[in-house]
Parts: sequence; C-alpha cells; structure tokens
Amino acid sequence: MSVDFLEALDDMIEVGVEVSTWEDAVRAAGSLLVRGGVAREEYVEAMIRTVKELGPYAVIAPGVAIPHARPEDGALRVGFSIVVLRRGVNFGSPNDPVYIVIGFAAVDKKSHLNALQQLADMLSNREFIEALKRARSPGDVKEAVKRFSKRG
Repeated sequence: MSVDFLEALDDMIEVGVEVSTWEDAVRAAGSLLVRGGVAREEYVEAMIRTVKELGPYAVIAPGVAIPHARPEDGALRVGFSIVVLRRGVNFGSPNDPVYIVIGFAAVDKKSHLNALQQLADMLSNREFIEALKRARSPGDVKEAVKRFSKRG
C-alpha cells in the first residue's frame, strides 16, 4: 500500500529557514515530525546520531538530504517534513550544499522502504528539486509535490 506523500506531509513544511549547521537543519526537519505527532523527541537525536555514525548518507541528490532513523528510534506513524533552507549547509557530501531537508519517519521496514521509494521517484526529477529550492511558501512546496508525485 502506497502512502499519499502530500497527505503524509500534514502541513509539516517550513520555507526560508535559517540554520548554520547540518545538525540544526536535521533538527528543523525532525522538530516538524515531532510537532506533527509523527515521531517522539528522541527520534530527532537518532536522526543526527545516524548521520554521525554512517556519514552523510542522507544527502542523496545535489542539494537534498533525507535524514531519518530506524522505526524503533521513536517513529509513531508514517510522515514527512520538508524544510527549505535560506542558505545551504554542508553535510560533508559531494552533493553539498544542502538546501532541502526532507525528514521522514516510518513505523516498520515495509513503510520505511515504501517512503524511500516514493521520495526517490520524485527526487529523480531535477525539476522537482528546483521547484522546491524556489519555493517561497508552504503552498509552493505542496504545489511542487502535487505536480511531481505519482499518485495512484
């Protein structure tokens, strides 16, 4: 069963966010997940810990990071957050600087893989990434997601 990406965003979008480090960028995305009831507070720190342990694995395309942690680290339901940064930050990846941080949580391996696949499908389209970078409001982000997500 596919998750409706737009529905899973559940208004967890912030645009024009100012941060100075990749940790702050991950916290911004993670705090939206917590605020939206998608994850517990400890999930956010697990996201940061995972990047520190595994390296900049989360930076999956030029300018885009999708930090996440394991379901047992505090995920409560499937959900996504999108943070568009005012200025890019470096994660230590060849795809730096990162301007778009998509946090997500999933409650089991199947929903985790499903979420990653949906993100990969959208992020394989360079136009989608550029539309997110240009976003000036949460509405702009939602419009880009609507335009580029495969629903069905």
